Amino acid sequence: MENAPSPPLISNVAIALNAVIAVVDGDHPEVLCVRAPLEGEKRDLALPYGPFDPERHRTFEIGMREWVERQTQVTLGYVEQLYTFGDKGREAPAAALAGGKGERVVSVGYLALAPSPAELLTADALWADWYSYFPWEDWRGGEPPILRDRIMPALDIWARRGKTADVREARKMRVNLSFGCGGFGWEEERTLDRYELMYEAGIVIEAWRDRETAGLEPPQGDIPGKGDVGVPMISDHRRILATAIGRLRGKLKYRPVIFEMMGASFTLLQLQRTVEAIVGFEFHKQNFRRSVEKSGFVEPTGESTGETGGRPAALFRVDRAGLKDRAAAGLAIPRLRRPGD
Repeated sequence: MENAPSPPLISNVAIALNAVIAVVDGDHPEVLCVRAPLEGEKRDLALPYGPFDPERHRTFEIGMREWVERQTQVTLGYVEQLYTFGDKGREAPAAALAGGKGERVVSVGYLALAPSPAELLTADALWADWYSYFPWEDWRGGEPPILRDRIMPALDIWARRGKTADVREARKMRVNLSFGCGGFGWEEERTLDRYELMYEAGIVIEAWRDRETAGLEPPQGDIPGKGDVGVPMISDHRRILATAIGRLRGKLKYRPVIFEMMGASFTLLQLQRTVEAIVGFEFHKQNFRRSVEKSGFVEPTGESTGETGGRPAALFRVDRAGLKDRAAAGLAIPRLRRPGD
């Protein structure tokens, strides 16, 4: 029996390093972005990124920190590795800048958290509200109109255009699970599932930009509002950002990472508003306060502030001993109402 031929070697693979740097400024969850230096291209925003240099970078994280400082002049604190991305066709046009010569790039994403937006000393860096990229994810003012008026009708058309009954049923189930329809309920952690479904359905502009290089079939018929749902980013950076948002939303429930995003002192209302901004819905105020006070994560400073506009509010700080003892615990998240109900 003859030996099977060896698979062809991929001779041109580059490793790119990306960073999602998240803060909450007042009621706005923000991410640090850069203007991609692409000649002849519309300068869509990007996450800070650059190629891994095995000669200069001892680790991926060192390389990522170096690129962030070079592009934004911001020094990072808390950082964790997020995920590895490598789908064909979704790396362009950043592939050329990452050393991939337009062929194939594997991106290693990181999530960094900070208590406030750092001052930016370069014109090509800016802080952007992450709901400008995902306006359907913010339920703090009720159901987002863009979800009701544009996204769900487009997904319904996409589901009904499946080639067989089984495909149509599978698509409908995916829509229900991802967007909390059909009795399933909205789950904030499914940020990536929702974006990927919209990408597959051709609703976001990146899907049309990548369609040929990614080998995707064109959708049947027209898609209402295609390419005009949220602000696009270069390459697969909006996908990386969706992954980071979902990771952070889920992690709030089992790790005290929220305190990486708080200042030296804060009121319980400020803490509540910060968590609400991240998860995208409102909480029951008294239940949240009781949950925090029982958590062991915070302690009163003995001081108060009048910045709330009413009675002086007590200031709290992180209880470092409690944080260490309960490092494997998160905050209870008491919904004021369940989005979609």
